[in-house]
Amino acid sequence: MKILTSSQTGTVDRYTIENEPIGSIHLMERAATQAYRWITTHYPATSFSIFVGPGNNGGDALAIARMLLEEGRKVGVYLYRSEKLSHDATINLERLKAFPSAKITDLSKQSLLNIKPTGKVAIDGLFGSGLNRPLNERASDIVSYINRNFPQIISIDVPSGLFCEDNSHNHRVAIVKATYTLTFQMPKLAFLFPENREFIGNWIVLPIGLSHQKIKSTSTPWQITTEKEIRSWIRPPHLFAHKGTMGHALLIAGSYGKTGAALMASRACLKSGVGLLTAHVPHSAVAVMQTALPEAMISADRSDIIFTEFPDLSPYNAIGVGPGLGTKTNTQRALKELLKSAQNKKLVIDADGLNILSENREWLNDLPPQTVLTPHPREFERLSGPYENDFQRLNTAIEFAQTYKVVLVLKGAYTAVISPEGKVGFNPTGNPGMATAGSGDVLTGIILALLANGIEPYAAARAGVYVHGLAGDMAALKGQRATIASDIIENLGPAFAKTTEL
Repeated sequence: MKILTSSQTGTVDRYTIENEPIGSIHLMERAATQAYRWITTHYPATSFSIFVGPGNNGGDALAIARMLLEEGRKVGVYLYRSEKLSHDATINLERLKAFPSAKITDLSKQSLLNIKPTGKVAIDGLFGSGLNRPLNERASDIVSYINRNFPQIISIDVPSGLFCEDNSHNHRVAIVKATYTLTFQMPKLAFLFPENREFIGNWIVLPIGLSHQKIKSTSTPWQITTEKEIRSWIRPPHLFAHKGTMGHALLIAGSYGKTGAALMASRACLKSGVGLLTAHVPHSAVAVMQTALPEAMISADRSDIIFTEFPDLSPYNAIGVGPGLGTKTNTQRALKELLKSAQNKKLVIDADGLNILSENREWLNDLPPQTVLTPHPREFERLSGPYENDFQRLNTAIEFAQTYKVVLVLKGAYTAVISPEGKVGFNPTGNPGMATAGSGDVLTGIILALLANGIEPYAAARAGVYVHGLAGDMAALKGQRATIASDIIENLGPAFAKTTEL
C-alpha cells in the first residue's frame, strides 16, 4: 500500500474526478458515506457534536451530519468561518439546512463559553490533508475546546491541525487528539511516527474509489508492506529441497551472562527455515547451547567469555552478528576483521554489533554492500547522531542507508525498512507486548535464515520484520502483557504458514 504526500493525494483526487468521471460533490458523498457507515457501526446509539471547517473536509463533515439526521440521530453542527465555505461544502450546508431538526451554530458569532455540546462524541471535520500552516488563534481555541470537552473524538481524514508529513514547525498544542482517525484511501506518513500517537488514536483506512491507475503510476519512496508482497518473497521449498539447498547460516553471538541472546537468535533462525546453522559462541556456552538446541552446530571461541575470533567463512551463505556480544576491546577487534573477511557475504548486524560500530563510525565504510542493520531508535541515534523529531529521523535514516549502501531496519511501531536506494517499507504487524528482552535477537535470527535461504537483503528484512510482528500478534492473543521473546519464537510456524504459498 503506497503512502502519498498530501499534494500527491490532491492530484489523484483531481485525476479521479476528471477521468472516472465523477463530480467532486459526488466523490465527497462517497467519502462521507464510508465514514458514516463506520461511525454508525461503531457508535450505534450515540449523539454527536460535529465541527465543520471551511474546506472540503468540512464538506465531508456536513454530509455525515445530514446522513446521521436522516437516521434519526441527535446532531449538533458547529461551523467555523461559515461565510467562506468551499463550493462543495456550501452545497452540503444547504442540503443540511433542509432538515428542520438540524441545529447549526456559527462559531464566528457564538462564544465557545456559551456552547453546550451535543452528546459526548465529537466528529472533527475542521481541517483536512491540505493544511500546510499552524492554526490561527480562533481555530486553536476550537481545537482546545474539542480536546477538553469530549472523551471520544472521531477525526475525518486527518486530525485537524496535523500536517500530513512534517510537523517540525507545527504548533502541537493546537492539534485535535483523536480517538479514531478515519482516513481516506491511504494512510498519511505522519500517522506512522511515534511522536504523533496522541493525535492519531487508532487510524482506519476507508476506500473511496480513487483511481488505482493514478495511484500506481505515482512515484513515492514510502509504502506499507502487505501480505501479498511477503508471499512473493517467501516461497515454499521445492519437493527435492534438503538442508544443503536451504542455506547454511553462521550466527556469532553471546558473551558471559548473555548466552540467552545467542540461544534465542539461534532458535529463531532454525524455526525460520534455514537448512543448517552454526552458532559461534564463547567456549563456556558450548554445553548450554548443545543441550538446549541440539539442532544447531557449535563453533567454540577460544575465549571462555567473549567473541574474539571467527571460523572460516567459506561454508556460510549468510552471517549474523551482535546479539549479546558485548563490546570488549578484543570483541571489537574481531568484528573489524570479520567485516574485512565478509565482503562477499550477506550480513545482518544487531545489538552490540551496532554499538561497536557506533564507537567506530569509520568502520561503516567497511560494511559489505546491502548489509542489514537492525537498530532500535537509541542505537540508531548513536550511529547517525541526534535528530529533532521522527520525520527528521526518517530522512536521516534514508540518507544513512544511501550513504553506506545498507539495508536499515529502524525498529519500533511501524518498523521502517529502508533500502540502499532510499525506498521505505513500513511494517503493519506487531504490538507493544513485543517490547521485551530478546525480541530483537529473535528478529536477527529470522532475517539471518531468510538471507541464508537466498532472499535478497531488502526483501529478507521486510519479510523478516513482517513475520516477526505477526508471530508477536499471535503470541499476544494469549496475553499481550505476558508475551516474552520465546513466545514469539513458538509462533513462527503459524506466522510463516500464513504468509507462505502452500
